[in-house]
Amino acid sequence: MHLKWNLALALLAVLCLQRGHGTKLDFNGVAGREMGLHLAAHLAPGTPPKVQETAAMAVISRVIGARSSQLFQVQVNKRIAIRSFQISMLDDGRILLVGWDGVSVCKAFHHYLKYVLNKDVDWFKVRIELPYNLKLPNVTIESTSASPIIYHQNVCTWSYSFAWWDFEQWRRHLDWMALMGISLTIAPIQEAIWVEVYTEMGLSREEIDAHLAGPAFQAWQRMGNIRGWAGPLKPEWRRLQLLLQQEILAAQRNLGMSVALPAFAGHVPRALKRLHPNSTFMEVQRWNQFPDRYCCGLFVEPTEPLFNQVAESFLSRVVSTYGSNHIFFCDPFNELEPPVAKPDYMRSTAAAIYESMRGIDPQAVWLLQGWMFVKNPFWTTDMAKAFLTAVPRGRILVLDLQSEQFPQYELTNSYFGQPFVWCMLHNFGGTLGMFGSAKLINSGIEAARRLPNSSMVGTGITPEGIGQNYVMYSFTLERGWSDSPLDLDSWFSHFPHTRYGVKDERLEQAWLLLKDSVYSFRGLQKMRGQYVVTRRPSFNQEPFTWYNASEVLDAWHLLLSARAIIPLEDDRYDMYEHDLVDITRQFLQINADQLYINLRSAYRKRQVPRFEYLSGKLLQLLDDMELILASGYNFLLGNWLEQAKRAALNDEDRRNFEFNARNQITAWGPDGQILDYACKQWSGLVRDYYAPRWSLFLEDVNVALHSQQPFNGTAFKQKVSQRIELPFSNKTDIYPLEPVGNTWLISQNIFETWKAYSKDTQFLHNNRLSVPRKFGPK
Repeated sequence: MHLKWNLALALLAVLCLQRGHGTKLDFNGVAGREMGLHLAAHLAPGTPPKVQETAAMAVISRVIGARSSQLFQVQVNKRIAIRSFQISMLDDGRILLVGWDGVSVCKAFHHYLKYVLNKDVDWFKVRIELPYNLKLPNVTIESTSASPIIYHQNVCTWSYSFAWWDFEQWRRHLDWMALMGISLTIAPIQEAIWVEVYTEMGLSREEIDAHLAGPAFQAWQRMGNIRGWAGPLKPEWRRLQLLLQQEILAAQRNLGMSVALPAFAGHVPRALKRLHPNSTFMEVQRWNQFPDRYCCGLFVEPTEPLFNQVAESFLSRVVSTYGSNHIFFCDPFNELEPPVAKPDYMRSTAAAIYESMRGIDPQAVWLLQGWMFVKNPFWTTDMAKAFLTAVPRGRILVLDLQSEQFPQYELTNSYFGQPFVWCMLHNFGGTLGMFGSAKLINSGIEAARRLPNSSMVGTGITPEGIGQNYVMYSFTLERGWSDSPLDLDSWFSHFPHTRYGVKDERLEQAWLLLKDSVYSFRGLQKMRGQYVVTRRPSFNQEPFTWYNASEVLDAWHLLLSARAIIPLEDDRYDMYEHDLVDITRQFLQINADQLYINLRSAYRKRQVPRFEYLSGKLLQLLDDMELILASGYNFLLGNWLEQAKRAALNDEDRRNFEFNARNQITAWGPDGQILDYACKQWSGLVRDYYAPRWSLFLEDVNVALHSQQPFNGTAFKQKVSQRIELPFSNKTDIYPLEPVGNTWLISQNIFETWKAYSKDTQFLHNNRLSVPRKFGPK
């Protein structure tokens, strides 16, 4: 972009901030990137530059320590290009980091760390140790983000990953977000405000308690999918959550980060019908077979006077409690069918929802997750167009939630001109399993930007859960900033250098093998993380893979061989051990899929000795998986459960929060409504949940084989549900909070064991030890 245009947009940003965003935005005839620049300026919080500089300097100090942070100076300069940074050296030898906002300054700092000092962070490591007498290299770098908006979070992340976080954990994550250049996110905590609204309207405490779900399930209650499950919420918890969000918001806005606040989508407690019998309500359809007690809330017609009454009461409190960046989010039909299948209805519904926001904030922008359009035959072109064009252009910002696999911007003609953010969803439920689509992301972002009449204004990451496959999120965020495709080989070769603190050909080759195997997924199969090892046993599963398992074995071997050269300082060896646990777990996961194929074959062919032999090997695999997971801090069930209990304020809440934490990762509902969706390959969970299920299954099948009777899958489902799955949510066993064992030795032993098994003729008899390879379209 030309310098004059950059200066003009920078001045526009300053003007918008000075006027409190009072300037009317006109997006007619404006292309995607320019629209994004307008939106970035419009949504910026208007925090004074000095405050942003102080906040950015605090991030740097937390990352490298107070002493090393003195080697840097920061400056926020609104006259440079929006979402840009500059790096240079001062006469006194310090590095000057200049950015359009505090986030851009932090992005500059991260760029210097990774590409000049060859040091990097991730979700589990946001502290870098610099050598005491380090002389900083002199560089001159200028960079402008090709994505005016860089987004992070999914409404579900708040339940799957953030449910139990305190501000200390948030502080680390917010620092990471700033370092990655993330400029827009959401702040969904709203329960304390809803209690005020509903109490004022006349609902009783019991009626409100019957509506609000427990901490691990609030995301779906907020979207109208369920009500009341795993609640109730105590007033003290709601109040602390509100205060936590205020603290988070302050930290985000101090850095110049924009934050979307919740709006009213129309979902209300069933009891509200008692108070307003003459208003029009629609009963929400049953979601995932939840029973009556926990499903089917009411949807207030947005054209009803009651809708505006509730929206005004709620939104005015939201803004007064949290402030505003003039952007609000709500999803009225997330995995729910709209009650009327007519374009006029969709048009009036969208218009009414938007007007409810504009009534509180005339400069409001509606942030909408595009998930409701994905694979839903209800949303014909006419329906989607009516809904999206009911709001002035630029006043809906759509998150194209899973652009890497099911892009909706292609099917909606760039959302009929409304701005959208290209997003990588990647992970469902916070499940573990190494996978990703590096090539598709690299090319997909480029294709979306170059699309004729593209209204793409940014890129983002929208995982339902974090804490796995960090390489994919790091890559996507860097690709989103870049205005051209990245060199994949170069990027993946550099990744282990900055991660482990050493440049080594073996480590580079290991990550290149992973790039070309687990991170090369393409196709239309739904990736839900439900691998054989973590699914309820049956003979109806169809595991698939898109790569040669030997490439994972080779990468694993290369990682093992590099142990002696990994530095112990700066927690680099911890990162190495984390990856060893992960790749060992991954290979065992692959072998579980392979064993399953052979077990099923042995059962169908009535090969009893072979079935018994393979059964023993699968149970041994689960023991080995438990062993390696127990050696890694980030793979312990105990930490998830302890966080839940620590968040509670009393014994009653402590029991309920532990139930929430256990139920979410197993049964997901009162009777296993979304069984294993948020499954985790964690130590403790493998030993006490997955292994017992497989043991029971193999025992029952073995009995059927010996008695020459067919295996009764229906009876097994009932038995495993009542004996293992449902009881697990109510247990209170204590699990370790610290790792046990030497990760490298355990991994090395497992490697030798399972490498030998791959040559065992017992495995190879009649059915080769390999999962059928299924490739998506090229």
